Amino acid sequence: MSTMFRGIRYALTQAFTQVFRNRAMTLASVFSITAMLLILGLFFILAVNVNMMTESAKQQFDTIQIYLLDETTEEQAREIMENLEKMPEVDGTTYVDADQAMVEMKVRWGDNAYLLDTLAENPFPNSIRIKLADLEGSATVVAAAGNLTGVKLPIKDNKDMVQQILGITNAVQTGALVIIVFLVVISVVVVSNTVKLTVLAREREISIMKYVGATNWFIRGPFLAEGMVIGCISALISSGVISFVYYKISELLGLQIIRFTALVPEVFLVKNLVWIFLALGVSIGAVGSIISMRRFLDT
Repeated sequence: MSTMFRGIRYALTQAFTQVFRNRAMTLASVFSITAMLLILGLFFILAVNVNMMTESAKQQFDTIQIYLLDETTEEQAREIMENLEKMPEVDGTTYVDADQAMVEMKVRWGDNAYLLDTLAENPFPNSIRIKLADLEGSATVVAAAGNLTGVKLPIKDNKDMVQQILGITNAVQTGALVIIVFLVVISVVVVSNTVKLTVLAREREISIMKYVGATNWFIRGPFLAEGMVIGCISALISSGVISFVYYKISELLGLQIIRFTALVPEVFLVKNLVWIFLALGVSIGAVGSIISMRRFLDT
């Protein structure tokens, strides 16, 4: 155990020594990885908020309301509901009679609800609300409901809006994933080249260490730690910048956006973003270092 701790201490000491000794290359690496993480962070924030907005929008369209003919009895409505609930696309159904529909409309109208009291008769038909299990099943449910006896046609659905929402969500998720992978690969290459310069400068020292019997991992340790330190520094800097920018954006746009949908809370997003950046930064640094050492050590 003591040997392992000595090895770790040696690796960290050498890593920090090389980081400060090669300040120019270290700064170049930190700048490059920080820039990559900043761009990645912006796309991450965009993807998270777009997903939250689309999920909020989905909740407004995950219900289909079908209206019943005047002669359709409540018993027949229950039979319609039973048939619909057998469908895997349906999560549940609710019967809404005309009186309940009027009450709900008065709640929506708020202070102007008194205007509805002037109506000679209740204009709302009885209806059934269908809760969808999946938005993509909207068209299937509408088609099935249209074939049932007692249902008033045509049935209004939000198929086009649902398709637009799903399309936007898929496009953002795919685009963000492609960009994230691209940036991670570039960052690994940058760190790999930086550590490789350090390895080349110490090639003679590495040869001597191998000659006297040092293991590959003992030699690799300082370079591995160096890459991880560079990645960690970059992660902390980029996390701080992204946190500040997101806080300012939320502060400036929050009041306008909150009318339509809420932004992801700053504390929640920033806390998770810091851990994601640290994990990415350390991983990028470690992988870059391992790649750079393959030429000199057996893997």
